[in-house]
Amino acid sequence: MESPHLVLMAVLGTLAIIHLVQAQDQQGFISLDCGLPSSEPSPYDEAMTEFILSGKTGRVRANAGVYLKPYETLRYFPDGFRNCYNLNVEMGRKQLIRAYFFYQNYDGLDIKPKFDLYIGPNPWTTIDLQKDENGTRRELLHIPKSNSLKICLVKTGETTPLISSLEIRPMGNGTYITKSGSLTLFSRIYLKDSLTHIK
Repeated sequence: MESPHLVLMAVLGTLAIIHLVQAQDQQGFISLDCGLPSSEPSPYDEAMTEFILSGKTGRVRANAGVYLKPYETLRYFPDGFRNCYNLNVEMGRKQLIRAYFFYQNYDGLDIKPKFDLYIGPNPWTTIDLQKDENGTRRELLHIPKSNSLKICLVKTGETTPLISSLEIRPMGNGTYITKSGSLTLFSRIYLKDSLTHIK
């Protein structure tokens, strides 16, 4: 039978490890609720005005209340050809960039937008919410060449660019190594429990 002191020390050691894991440094993490109205108190650390000065806010109409809070609002850009978020990042450190886009008829016009997304001066992808009518997410692993990173929404036609949420996560440079360039998400498969039932 184990002594109560050893059991207590094991429990305290486990709790200390759990606390350390939960308290990991999240320096460099950026999570933006892009459509949070300026009149609403922010539940987030970041203030929107630190990152972008242009655009207007809207709220989803279709399926309202179904989405998580950051996806119930959006920022749209009726003015200008190119609108950019300016983000402070660590130069040379790989960054996971996630951008979420939900139209959900916020303007009552039922005209789903199509526009381009850029990393600084370089094209990243085209957002076509006419095809992705339930919204879409884009992900990119990118190594910035400076301490400033611009994520730009570029108008390519008559429709208005929009964005719901933007996340930046610093990564270890040893993950997903490439000889040059950035990596965009192609597909993701979630595996849970055990693989023993897969033949």
